[in-house]
Amino acid sequence: MEILKEVGVYVEDLNRSGTMVIRDESPIYISNKTSGMELMPIREALDKYKWLRDTYYWKAVSIESDKITKEYMGLDPQGFFLRVHKGAKVKLPCQVALYIGEEKKSQYLHNVVIVEEDAELELITGCLTDPIVKSASHVSVDEQYIGKNAKLIQTMVHSWGEEVQVQPRSGTIVEDKGVYEHRFVVLRSPKKSVSKPNTYLNGQGASAKLTSVVLGSQESEIEVGGDVYLNGQKSSAELIHRGVSNGGQIYQSGLLIGKNTCRAHVDCAGILLKENIGMIESIPGLHAYHPEAMMSHEASIGRVSPEQIEYLQSKGMREHEALTLLVRGFIGSETNGLGKALDDQITSMITLAGHGEAEERVCTA
Repeated sequence: MEILKEVGVYVEDLNRSGTMVIRDESPIYISNKTSGMELMPIREALDKYKWLRDTYYWKAVSIESDKITKEYMGLDPQGFFLRVHKGAKVKLPCQVALYIGEEKKSQYLHNVVIVEEDAELELITGCLTDPIVKSASHVSVDEQYIGKNAKLIQTMVHSWGEEVQVQPRSGTIVEDKGVYEHRFVVLRSPKKSVSKPNTYLNGQGASAKLTSVVLGSQESEIEVGGDVYLNGQKSSAELIHRGVSNGGQIYQSGLLIGKNTCRAHVDCAGILLKENIGMIESIPGLHAYHPEAMMSHEASIGRVSPEQIEYLQSKGMREHEALTLLVRGFIGSETNGLGKALDDQITSMITLAGHGEAEERVCTA
């Protein structure tokens, strides 16, 4: 279980409300210490609750959406179900690890999270492969439902083998005055990943903040985006992308769709560490269908300033130390709590990019 710490999952940590570990497609560990919260395999939940299939299952994501979702037809449901009962405020984070331990394994999961009215939850989801796994595929359908005056803070951390294909499909529905915060972090990039979640702010005063941080290694292709539908009156959204390319291709997008009185902003930014290797594309978008939809966007791509590096070196830092500090500052505070794993991966990327020699190579596996 030591490998799970890389993605923020600590099985023996007492400061967790619940823990579930899925290896390939089978649950191998479940612990729930909290009243007012349910955590179980999705198949068990579907058998237990008829209303789950009628009201939630495949409602935030349509099984007819595309080729990927249609592949689920006829599959035995695998994944996790997490429910926080009405009025329950879960004080400690809940954590789930989605782990691939077999070479060339195709992992198909369907996960449903329900945070009922006036409830609150922080969820950490770590997705990763064993260090011996180089090639595999991870396909998931993730549905989140946030009730009236409810709050869900979700951190999702990915760390994959170099030939892994990742294809998540995600949909989130937020009701009146519900709050949804989602942080998506790619530490070790797969061969290809496409993550474009849909968020539906249907309720009055519903809000969402979605942040992605991608460290793109050489020969990887990472697409991050997301469509946010501001359907509810006085809804609001913030969509933030941060990408650092060490030779990989990073595609940043994000579409805000204002269909009511609303406020929203999308911000895409990237840093290239190598010349003539790798690419970052940033295309934020706005669609307004209401005269009082107030939305804005910005995009920027560049490099770390040599003057900033030289200044830090004049203060006694080595080049790779200065770059690590500056890249960490560029990424921002959204990855707090992942400190050592994130800093180790940034240092490794900077060293591979040829910007100074690290004193010690850190194995991220």
